[in-house]
Amino acid sequence: MCTRVGIIGASGFVGGELLRILLSHPHVEVRVATSREFKGEYVFRVHPHLRGKTMLKFVEPNIDLISKECDYVFLAVPHGQSLHLVPKLLEVGLKVLDLSADYRLKDPEAYVKWYDWKEPHPYPDLLKKAVYGLPEIHREEIRNADLVAVPGCMSTAGILSLLPLVKHDLIETSRIVIDVKIGSSGAGAHAPRLDLHSYRTYVIRPYEVTEHRHIAEIEQELSLVAGKPVQVAFTPHAVDVVRGILATSHSWAKRPLTEPDLWKAFRSTYGNEPFIRIAKDKTGLHRYPDIKYVIGSNYCDVGFEIDSRTGRIVTFAAIDNLMKGAAGQAVQCMNIMLKIDEKTGLDMTPLFPV
Repeated sequence: MCTRVGIIGASGFVGGELLRILLSHPHVEVRVATSREFKGEYVFRVHPHLRGKTMLKFVEPNIDLISKECDYVFLAVPHGQSLHLVPKLLEVGLKVLDLSADYRLKDPEAYVKWYDWKEPHPYPDLLKKAVYGLPEIHREEIRNADLVAVPGCMSTAGILSLLPLVKHDLIETSRIVIDVKIGSSGAGAHAPRLDLHSYRTYVIRPYEVTEHRHIAEIEQELSLVAGKPVQVAFTPHAVDVVRGILATSHSWAKRPLTEPDLWKAFRSTYGNEPFIRIAKDKTGLHRYPDIKYVIGSNYCDVGFEIDSRTGRIVTFAAIDNLMKGAAGQAVQCMNIMLKIDEKTGLDMTPLFPV
């Protein structure tokens, strides 16, 4: 028997990726796709790559309809729009995967600091109940969750680039720098002016250089793993690609480390992870992670290098921001919740060339 799913906010880039994955998922039937902007329109008229895959039409978001038609619901809506929807969806017995930031942070006050809310989060009990949807850290909690807060795309790349070092206590946790390059699809289907093609082409542009809101997620999760506070400096850059994120993280070793030390840490952390690949080669054209070789997939490629002169450890993570950074990771979490192989519907080879 198929699990019935709905997607609220299905007309955006992430909604389109969820539809692309779920329409071919062997254990899922997509019953509802909502869009206020395109209500009544065929899904394939907004997502033309889905032509021939579905005759589903967009409908207005409606709790009664969704509760009757669905078992699981994905929220692919902007930050702030999930806030009051999530409690209503949980009340009618649905399993919820929220791709906004509204339930990612555990501290209610953090939303005042990082998201400029006028008041703390109004549902602190749900913040405690929500599981941060990064399987590499929270797989067992996700398995029994009713509410999964799917991580941010840059947060995912930043955390996964550093997780082995923090988990094995190899670096100073008060001196970490993360530099991120992100494609234009990260700005969404209704992108601001600076992400229009004529402004984005030939660009490597820093933005929100300090105090970026994804710092909150990264510090929260790495501190949890470390068992002590972790502090990061974080700067993103808009670059002239459509999809993909490359995180380059700089940290400083607590003691002299060798390459075998790092191989041991990365293999013990990621050796059994179905969507993590270690890209660290001494020869060949492609020695480190590169977004070009993860596009269209749920893979995260990680790698590392040692700067022995300064004691600096450089680590990398490359993901497709719409897949492992959003829709793919959400479906991975759903698979875990369904207690099926978490690769189901996601075991696709990256596209090349792109």
